[in-house]
Amino acid sequence: MSPRETLSRVEPLLAGFGITRVARHTGLDDIGIPVWCAYAPNSRSIVIAQGKGLTDLDAKVSTVMEALERAVAGEPTVDLVRGTSFRLQAMGHKTDALNCLTALHKPDLGPDEETEWVAGVNILTGEEVYIPFEAVVLDRTRDARYWMSSDGLASGNNVEEAIFHGVLERIERDAHVLWQVGTEADRYAGCTDPRGFQDGALDESIDKIETSGLALRLFDITSDIGIPCFTAMLGPGDFLLGPRDLHCAGDIRLGDIRLVEVTGGTGAHPSPVRAAIRAVTEAVQSRLTYISGARDDISPVTFSRRLPPLMRQAFDAVAAPPAAAIGGDGVVGHRQQDLAQLLQHVLDALRNRGIVSVIAVHLSKDTLPFSVVKIVVPELENPEGERARRFGTRALARAIGF
Repeated sequence: MSPRETLSRVEPLLAGFGITRVARHTGLDDIGIPVWCAYAPNSRSIVIAQGKGLTDLDAKVSTVMEALERAVAGEPTVDLVRGTSFRLQAMGHKTDALNCLTALHKPDLGPDEETEWVAGVNILTGEEVYIPFEAVVLDRTRDARYWMSSDGLASGNNVEEAIFHGVLERIERDAHVLWQVGTEADRYAGCTDPRGFQDGALDESIDKIETSGLALRLFDITSDIGIPCFTAMLGPGDFLLGPRDLHCAGDIRLGDIRLVEVTGGTGAHPSPVRAAIRAVTEAVQSRLTYISGARDDISPVTFSRRLPPLMRQAFDAVAAPPAAAIGGDGVVGHRQQDLAQLLQHVLDALRNRGIVSVIAVHLSKDTLPFSVVKIVVPELENPEGERARRFGTRALARAIGF
């Protein structure tokens, strides 16, 4: 479905979901890559949703869909069952208490403790699984036992599309955590020349970034799962000056650069080029997040923190051509594949690495012209957040060199 058709289907519903305004933020920066925002003043999580894209229409649809998925996740349309894990299992149901998502300073859910459960489906096996509702809902007005996050929350024109996006996001977040806990040498060894993809849309974005005086670094962070994943970093163009150039410049003080002057973005997709584009455009979106100053989940201290030396070193990395193993679109022939084939390719990649549980919970009404799902993959790493367990077994194994 085209972005224009998607927008025409969902735009009449915005007010009903508390979305009062959709705005173009692109002009607040001088890069020119489209970034839009949607405002939901009474949101149960953040008020401002953002979206990016290669065109204004793409970015507008992106932000509208993100705002809708957050609104749905704040008050999901799901059937709840109250009881204990013991009781549900005695009735023949499979349960997962998701202790990996227990919130900071909260105890794990005991097998004989009552809570509200919601049914999901392990899409690797087709088996129904009950998981705690508080691990699914995105309502930060609640004092929940579980870490509430939009991680794995996704929307689409239909359930299958939403699941595809949600699974890719979980793979992306897992890969980024593994990249962060790896050694410094390994981290920057994946520096990739973004022009090496020889993609017109990506090259145009790079031109805009460089014309605005910024430096771009792209890193291949594809994990052992094998779905292409990249992370992009944008920073002041001065980063690419050599020591002699810096000395001549005189007024450049790298020690004074703030953390907000370097922004990042990550993307995953069966197509390496699309994964790279997602990473680059998200880095641009993150930059506009700080420029606009409108996001209500950013602490004021964020704007005064100095840039860590390790992030500065990322811009010293030497970019190499994209790895042949993932270069180009011919690896999975994604242009010739439909959504079902792409999703199956991604699920097979997870299954081949021993992942046994990919739980999808349908959060939206079937009568809506869009679908919202929450994807939970307990075995994959989660992004930074206020959880009792910061890392899982994959990150711990990477950190100690296994």
